[in-house]
Amino acid sequence: MATNWPRMTIAECAAPEPYSTQIGPFGQALMADEYVDSGIPVLRGVNVNRGRFHDDDFVFIDNETANRLAKFESFPGDVLLVHKGTLGKIGLMPTKRRYQRYIMGNSMMRVRCDPNKLLPEFLYYWLTSTDGQYYLFSRVSQVGVPQIQTPLTTLRQAELPVPPLPEQRAIASILGSLDDKIELNRKTCETLEEMARAIFKSWFVDFDPVRAKMSGEKSEAICARLGLTREMLELFPDRLVDSELGEIPEGWKVETIESIATAVGGSTPSTKESSYWDDGIYFWATPKDLSGLHTTVLFGTERRITEEGLSQISSGLLPVGTVLLSSRAPIGYRAITEVPVAINQGFIAISPNPGISNLFILNWLESAHETIVSKANGSTFLEINKANFRVIELVVPNGAIMKAFDQLARSLYQELVHMGNEIGTLVSHRDSLLPKLISGEIEVKGA
Repeated sequence: MATNWPRMTIAECAAPEPYSTQIGPFGQALMADEYVDSGIPVLRGVNVNRGRFHDDDFVFIDNETANRLAKFESFPGDVLLVHKGTLGKIGLMPTKRRYQRYIMGNSMMRVRCDPNKLLPEFLYYWLTSTDGQYYLFSRVSQVGVPQIQTPLTTLRQAELPVPPLPEQRAIASILGSLDDKIELNRKTCETLEEMARAIFKSWFVDFDPVRAKMSGEKSEAICARLGLTREMLELFPDRLVDSELGEIPEGWKVETIESIATAVGGSTPSTKESSYWDDGIYFWATPKDLSGLHTTVLFGTERRITEEGLSQISSGLLPVGTVLLSSRAPIGYRAITEVPVAINQGFIAISPNPGISNLFILNWLESAHETIVSKANGSTFLEINKANFRVIELVVPNGAIMKAFDQLARSLYQELVHMGNEIGTLVSHRDSLLPKLISGEIEVKGA
């Protein structure tokens, strides 16, 4: 039982020194001007999160620099933590990796566990639990860049319950199976969104069906190559014509956003007025709610407002199916709402006119990102205002093709919603079980 589990510090559970607990290089040890185009990857905060190791988005150093920094090398089984900047990110270095060597960056630190005392998977789950996160964040300095004070000492002094190894293994297996399913669903969501983007780009950016018909390619070959039915292909013209945006398919139009949709902004009711917030019942979104999404679907928000609070927002409660675009810090987060929601001033909310697909708008926002940013301004941070956004021009197909795209993309979107809902359920189960298993409140067989 948990009452019999000994409590030990990370220092007591770490592998024998040297370097079993290690903080990344500081100052002259690793300078930005030492980065090269390829070579040995440097681990940063973007490479770890929720236990997962993201083997991309690296900066690199050469072999000579890596050899000089050999004590900062990270090996399979290392538990990685971010101690400065984006705190709270924790990962596990996997056995299967793209590169043979990895060097920790300045903002990272690690623990290498003694396998006879503590499993790295169990340590990871403790560090992500309420107790582990509270321990770390209670020792954060908010002066300048957020960072853990005396990070290596803080890490080594952390005390956690240490059950027998079989119990650790069972707990890690239960939580790991949930994380594996969450990760599988997340990758499925990525694939579904990539498929929708690919269709949009082929039809509405590259005009592939039109160009194929212009070239004289046989219909059967076009359909096989582009994944179209004969009925879909017949909807596309076989000619491009000049327009203010360059060549576009015959019969299509150049429109402005304001001619095909309504674009509105939001606001933040006074946070000093408790009647706007206490026991709120309406979802109220900020760009932060979109930053951590597994999909481009918004199922809920961190905060809610009351009826009185909602009355302070001129755009009111936006319906399901509204397309959201973060308009500043940063520009470009996108989502479709699956719940009615009010928004703060960091968004432009887009409600398409009848006959215009919200999935068309969503994918256009991604393809037109550079154009949208080019219309932004601001001295502190870039912001695209509603007036500048509404007059952006885009190519709009005829109604039949718009409907065909919506039907094709809608089936992908519905599966995306299903996957997103399942992720939410799995995350809820995991987050409910994690503190109870790690603390011993419930036994493995009870879970």
